Amino acid sequence: MSKPTTRRFLWGGTSALLIALGLYLAAPAQETGEKRESKPALPEQTYMPVVIAEDFETTFKADQASKESVMAEQQALYESRYDLADQPSAVPMSAGRKKVQEAVRVKLPDGVSWSELNQLTPEQIKEHNLFPYGFRPLPHAKHPVGGMVFPEDQIKGIDQAEHRDLKRFDINFDLPAHLTPEFPPPIFLTTRPDLGDVSQGQLLSIKNYYSLMKGKLTPVQMEGLRLLLTPFPQQQFNQTEDRKVQEPSLGVACLDCHTNGHTNAAFHLNPDTRPQAARFRLDTVSLRGMYNQQIHGSKRSLRSVEDFTEFEQRTAYFDGDHVIAAKKGVHLPNRSDAVSMMAQLQNMLDFPPAPKLDAFGKLIPEKATAQELQGQEIFFGKGRCAECHPAPFYLDNQMHDLQLGRFYDAEMIGKQYNLADGPIKTFTLRGIKDSPPYHHDGRLLTLDDTVEFFNLVLQLKLTLEEKSALVAFMRCL
Repeated sequence: MSKPTTRRFLWGGTSALLIALGLYLAAPAQETGEKRESKPALPEQTYMPVVIAEDFETTFKADQASKESVMAEQQALYESRYDLADQPSAVPMSAGRKKVQEAVRVKLPDGVSWSELNQLTPEQIKEHNLFPYGFRPLPHAKHPVGGMVFPEDQIKGIDQAEHRDLKRFDINFDLPAHLTPEFPPPIFLTTRPDLGDVSQGQLLSIKNYYSLMKGKLTPVQMEGLRLLLTPFPQQQFNQTEDRKVQEPSLGVACLDCHTNGHTNAAFHLNPDTRPQAARFRLDTVSLRGMYNQQIHGSKRSLRSVEDFTEFEQRTAYFDGDHVIAAKKGVHLPNRSDAVSMMAQLQNMLDFPPAPKLDAFGKLIPEKATAQELQGQEIFFGKGRCAECHPAPFYLDNQMHDLQLGRFYDAEMIGKQYNLADGPIKTFTLRGIKDSPPYHHDGRLLTLDDTVEFFNLVLQLKLTLEEKSALVAFMRCL
């Protein structure tokens, strides 16, 4: 793929900037990691293939042979979009095991600054293809196949605890570890705030959950936790010839992605979109604060955590395809004596403590810095953040469409047709510093990236000082 380059914009004003854009479009091309194909002919595909023509050994050998090139292509895509350097801030995540990463990582088109880009209208940005590629949908590492991909920490932790293999033979996790949540994350219970982190620094597993939670959970909650830690078949982790683990697998557990009831940045594809090329990558969301959330699923808008839990087990584990679920070993949990218990445990998971916030979710002036207080003012004012993320839990239980199609034309990149997102549910910002990467597909690596994204998309015209203050405030939540 080629990408235009340009000289640095040295004069101010929108008119001068548009003149410079002419130079941008006329400049010679340079190679990047992006491979683009505009306006692809998408297949009319609804169901996944049920009958697999090749035996396991044939697929295994072909996938192993292509793995290096597949991952090299994904790495090139990342490097063309982002600065992946390890730049920790002074702010730790909730357990103190990792520092929050800082700085904007999304790369701009050559010669364009953020201030210059924010002078343009969405129509101008789209016309001249200036919407940063790091702000566009992020493809799965192997988009035509999709499926769950786990970070190395989780793979090693479950192998040590249970001798269960979560490592795929066709691809690896594609994000550097310093850009993911701390591992293992702390666990906070709504019923026992006096205990603080009840994980004791351990990864919850089927082997240790009882000893860690004895005397802290009710029998119903304990049974719910057991079920959330029990592996069941999943599209790529099962017994069939089209699995993506070398040995036949019992499957995966809910908390393999939602480590300790939080997230480890494991990713897969959303089950709700067709065809396969139009599906979007889905970053694992935290289960903290589930007790106060009224809709679940980025697209599905399920109305209870019980509905969500049941749907995940019955179809979402299998790309939203109930036909494939029947083939691979679907788990059909009973609503009264399984689903309800799993949901009850999820509803006990609390947000991490936020010592600078009062009971209404606002900063206590005596505990906050001037910059953090400025960020709060912007959050509830000029930044318009609170229109979707009101205090005290910083979500509105609604779905919103950012209308990103105003900024770019959909293309085929990394075998994903990167359509605009459409309506996506609001995610809570409480404890947000613990949950990188951001946006539903993880395309925004830091909170700084997130502020730049919404500043551009919502045309907020925030200054550099205001953006820094907004990030400082969100680290307090």
